[in-house]
Amino acid sequence: MSEEQSGFARGAAETRAATGMTGTVDAASRPDVYSDHPTTARWTHVALPCADIDASIDFYTKFTPMELLDKRTDALGHGAWLGHSDAAERPFILVLIEFFASSGQEGLGLLKPFAHLGIELPTLEAVDEIAARGEAAGCLNMAPTEMPPPVGYICALNDPDGNVIEYSYDQGVYSTAKTVWGNGG
Repeated sequence: MSEEQSGFARGAAETRAATGMTGTVDAASRPDVYSDHPTTARWTHVALPCADIDASIDFYTKFTPMELLDKRTDALGHGAWLGHSDAAERPFILVLIEFFASSGQEGLGLLKPFAHLGIELPTLEAVDEIAARGEAAGCLNMAPTEMPPPVGYICALNDPDGNVIEYSYDQGVYSTAKTVWGNGG
């Protein structure tokens, strides 16, 4: 088992212990907690640890189109879900987690230099605007730059924990998805 897997499994075990849950259940006797479920397997979230949940929520609601969906606290720390309010049928959520020092989850890594979260913007001017806002806020990582296809016109900001958020225009994600998967995808 790799260090990342053992850290993930350790965190899950600590969460179960803190909430009094066991690790296994009989599916036939487990009642659903929620009434809505996907009809097929769906990619639903990316989770990032953070040092200050409120600073991270503030950053992501100021510098991305995401809105706060939920915020909660449990025995291990604070958590927040952010996403697009117009995507209730196919939600994709950024999960932010601030662990309490007592949780044993200190030292969790952040996205490495090339790893990043990407947001495609509708205009080239929107990339320039987010870069100007990021520079004014002191979190500009990379000024607007024209890159070869398929990358497009991009800039990058750092969130409060140093994770990189890339903003692009004309990256081709939407065009490629429509070409390959069609409009109903």
